Amino acid sequence: MAATPTYVTIADERLAGQTAETIQRLVSEGVHEALANGDPTLWGEDAQAEAAVRLGWLSLPLTSRELLPEIGKLVERARAEGLDHVVLAGMGGSSLAPEVICNTADVPLTVLDTTDPHQVRRALADRLDRTVVVVASKSGGTVETDSHRRVYEKAFRDAGIDPAGRIVVVTDPGSPLEQAAIEAGYPVILADPNVGGRYSALSAFGLVPSALAGADVEKLLDDAAEVRPLLARAEGNPGLDLGAALGAAALAGRDKLVLEDSMSEINGLPDWIEQLVAESTGKSAKGILPVVGADPNETDDELVAGIESGGAVTVSGPLGAQFLIWEYATAIAGRVLGIDPFNQPNVTESKENTGALLAAGELPADTPALVEGPVEVYGAEAEGAKDLREVLTRLLQAIPENGYMAIMAYLDREAAFDAPVADGASFDDMTDAWSAADPLTLRGLLAARTDRPVTFGWGPRFLHSTGQYHKGGPQNGVFLQITGANEGDLEVPGKPYTLGRLQLAQALGDQGALVKRGRPAVRLHLTDRAAGVAHLLAAAREL
Repeated sequence: MAATPTYVTIADERLAGQTAETIQRLVSEGVHEALANGDPTLWGEDAQAEAAVRLGWLSLPLTSRELLPEIGKLVERARAEGLDHVVLAGMGGSSLAPEVICNTADVPLTVLDTTDPHQVRRALADRLDRTVVVVASKSGGTVETDSHRRVYEKAFRDAGIDPAGRIVVVTDPGSPLEQAAIEAGYPVILADPNVGGRYSALSAFGLVPSALAGADVEKLLDDAAEVRPLLARAEGNPGLDLGAALGAAALAGRDKLVLEDSMSEINGLPDWIEQLVAESTGKSAKGILPVVGADPNETDDELVAGIESGGAVTVSGPLGAQFLIWEYATAIAGRVLGIDPFNQPNVTESKENTGALLAAGELPADTPALVEGPVEVYGAEAEGAKDLREVLTRLLQAIPENGYMAIMAYLDREAAFDAPVADGASFDDMTDAWSAADPLTLRGLLAARTDRPVTFGWGPRFLHSTGQYHKGGPQNGVFLQITGANEGDLEVPGKPYTLGRLQLAQALGDQGALVKRGRPAVRLHLTDRAAGVAHLLAAAREL
């Protein structure tokens, strides 16, 4: 008999002891087996109703196989019609898993999880005659995804293309999107309604766009199915080991989870883990804050987890197995922390603020506290500051001892930090430009001035991820928003707003939710995007 592979390794001796004690308690309570069997009572009476309809992910390695023939037909039709540009319109769990799957499989997928008109325009201009669009929304009412659908429907019609042959819908049974798709004649693949969005990697939401892009989704399910029997064990259970480690570390004060994957063949898994862990645990003033792409600061409240190698905790295995292990572990960590890992009580707050701003007509035009070249600065923390450097310094100094800074950029995530390189530029000039093109450069510059974690999120996609933690988790965050002027805005057909107006309303709505909690929050508005980014990076370098 082949040896069971080792999926989770705990190298930190202190953490290993804490984890062993936590596992012993969980096993004595029968939690490992109860979770594997889908027991909704594990997180308390208040969470039971939600959990009862959110545990379908446990069986997806088996049940999702029923979708493969239908998905196969979609793939065959797309190939026969020469549709080789796959666009995914989805947010949060509907986009992050397919992005990881396709990046790891090295197959192209254009992901639209943005309201930035520049990014959407670029996708529209790319091979529209060979484009198939997957519109994915669990609720069927996600404003970003609904906007993308409307924009693409118009673009197809304007090009003389019937949208019914180019749009595929993935949604839950009975959603308004299902009905709209049926009326429009779009193919519909229904997802398991008993699976929450962030746990949906192995459901139709993960499989349909990935298969259309060319990924081997059957292999993904095979790898998940291989690890699934281990999740009922008391020993050799990677989900239990990882979940106990995460929960025990957080209870001991190590609630910042630094995720590293530099040595892994899996490409981009930390971004998916970030959403899963932050949105599942960040509530009731508790939570685990994932920090992606940062160098560990070696502080007492950080836990470093490596994908494949390195860190206090190492998680190994193929992507399908990793999806299931992290989902099980997050549910276990929720039990340890005493929270419901399946609800997201604060996500709707920013959505409601955004809706109210759009319904009111013109967006509020506040007076900036400071204007420095192409950068307008808004927020009480900027009042009286002499320059942008002082604003950034104030924010860094406002981070509490156990807190963090979050940078939230409502810009084009594929080109916002692009820096032009002049003809005949020196090697050093090109290196500087390439460095500036990395959005993490800004995070790195600010992180170098503090020993506290600094996270970076693209708006509005982080609203479906760390946004829950920002508002529902420990109230020790400091927030830096970045918005930009839109040249060449894009109408949303059938709606009284443009994408650019929606994007700004989302930023203002979330800022209002943060300010309401008394958190330091500054918004930098770039009146010229390229010049503004360059100016901001220059100010950060001079801190």
